[in-house]
Amino acid sequence: MAIDRRQEEGGEGRQLPEENGSLPPGEAVPAAAAATAAPPAGDLAAEIQSLPPPPPPPTGSCSPLLLDYDGSVLPLLGGLGGGHQRTLVLLTWIPALFIGFSQFSDSFLLDQPTYWCKGTDGRGNWTGHPHLPASGLSASHNYSRGMLAAPELPTPAAKNTSQCQCSERHYLITAGLEQNVVSKWDLVCDSAWKVHIAKFSLLVGLIFGYLITGCIADWVGRRPVLLFSVLFILIFGLSVALSVNVTMFSTLRFFEGFCLAGIILSLYALRIELCPPGHRFMITMVASFVAMAGQFLMPGLAALCRDWQILQAVIICPFLLMLLYWFIFPESLRWLMATQQFEAAKKLILHLTHKNRTNTECDIKGVMPELEKELSRRPKKVCIIKVVETRKLWKNIVVLCINSLTGYGIHHCFAKSMMGHEVQQSLTDNFYADYYTMAGITLASCLAMCPVVGFLGRRGGLLLFMILTALASLLQLGLLNLIGKYSQLPDSGMSDSVKDKFSTAFSIVGMFSSHAVGSLSVFFCAEITPTVIRGGGLGLVQASAGFGMLTAPIMELHNQKGYFLHHVIFACCTLICIICILLLPESKNQNLPENIPDGEHYTRQPLLPHKKGEQPLLLTNSELKHYSGLHDSAAVSDGVAENVTANGMKAM
Repeated sequence: MAIDRRQEEGGEGRQLPEENGSLPPGEAVPAAAAATAAPPAGDLAAEIQSLPPPPPPPTGSCSPLLLDYDGSVLPLLGGLGGGHQRTLVLLTWIPALFIGFSQFSDSFLLDQPTYWCKGTDGRGNWTGHPHLPASGLSASHNYSRGMLAAPELPTPAAKNTSQCQCSERHYLITAGLEQNVVSKWDLVCDSAWKVHIAKFSLLVGLIFGYLITGCIADWVGRRPVLLFSVLFILIFGLSVALSVNVTMFSTLRFFEGFCLAGIILSLYALRIELCPPGHRFMITMVASFVAMAGQFLMPGLAALCRDWQILQAVIICPFLLMLLYWFIFPESLRWLMATQQFEAAKKLILHLTHKNRTNTECDIKGVMPELEKELSRRPKKVCIIKVVETRKLWKNIVVLCINSLTGYGIHHCFAKSMMGHEVQQSLTDNFYADYYTMAGITLASCLAMCPVVGFLGRRGGLLLFMILTALASLLQLGLLNLIGKYSQLPDSGMSDSVKDKFSTAFSIVGMFSSHAVGSLSVFFCAEITPTVIRGGGLGLVQASAGFGMLTAPIMELHNQKGYFLHHVIFACCTLICIICILLLPESKNQNLPENIPDGEHYTRQPLLPHKKGEQPLLLTNSELKHYSGLHDSAAVSDGVAENVTANGMKAM
């Protein structure tokens, strides 16, 4: 009504107040004079007008100083030189031994034993030496699954009607146990396929575990995923030892693999996020060596336990120690800062500085004052699905997933080719010779990765090992067939033994390089994936590795039908991967990306450093911003000089 009255007094041409209550410029002074002359409406109105407005929450992007964890926050904590930081890294190494036990337990629990029917004299023995099936000599050939899962199941014994028709059998287990799952429930002959299902259950559980726990770790944190995975692996792992039939065993093994994947993934992410750029690779490799120690100790542990149920309980019980991590292991500070949970991050910074005996007053860069300004900011969590909206990040993750799938998939092909030439070995030494041969190749591969990656970088090392894998595969498929053709000629001077020696040599080289490809792909993905979605990215690449391992029991289930085609397909994949690796960035000595715009600016460098005085091919940040059209990444590049390339190299 007041507005209508003013319209009638002042005419139609008079301007009305704006929508937010402010007056036009011409009326601001008269209105102020009228307000001064008018008496107050009352004490209540004066009190309401005197209250200050609440401070608005911070808008826009977060301070670049807080997102520069490696350059600002980590030095405040004392870096890796802080005593508490070293303790946390050590706590991520210790469980790797228990993980190594669990990963290689299938080699013993599901080892295919040699079996024969009991004698007819009522005492269960033969008057002469019992007839052993020929396939029993090669019952334990393929222990080559690498660091992420147990070796694949050996080829089951061929069906023998005389041995499959008897009601009771003798079993001879060469894996150090007196009884395992196969001998307990007679999983031979028509029931042999159930052993493959038991193998499937653990691998499928690992695959689903990587995918699901990775997303959960990005949403609720690494620490809850780790602790709940430990709790449930104790429940399901000990229940496996109490299984009453193979169906219960396979079902519980699925859930055990699911929980084991959560432990592996969360520890991997925590380890990466604790380290400064120069120490990430070596700290990760130390964890791999500790896991390999579990692989080397497993035969002795099985010989001490003698029974598969005791062995399963002994493997799982050490995880009880990890329940103490609830009290001594904090959440990843890097993840808290990247997801803008600054209230919890402030408490953790004060706790870590107290443990490391560092003084926050020495905060030269002003991290704590900036943190105080951002305390009211709401957390910002991201799901891995957001990666499909990026231009380059999703391509990098897909390339590494294909590399991981190819590396672990073709590993089985090389192992099968090499072990096919060891059938003539003695029965007593066969299992342990094969087992430690595979373990030795794995150890040699990890040892070679350290200097190669240190000299060539992540991308150069991955490219070198992939080229070696492709050469070994192509030579084994092509050259050996040519040698086999000429060996049939009477005057060629070649025999089958020459072909066997070449095949064994190529298989060893292929297993050596393919294991390095798989391991390095996982580590590479952990470095180039932003912190806010690192769990999901790690889950994708490790699940791809699980799919590659899954091809081994699939081939065994089909009795090696299509084995040659299987090898040809993976050999073609290696050639594709060689081309795709050139598109990846180089993450050596680079800060970890914290959010998705950081990951988008993680562009590639040339394989060979440019010469002095030569203009680098990479665009600077200002040029890249205009070229890519990424308007939402301006805040990330505000603190970077214009003459610095997107990956940290200075332009000449």
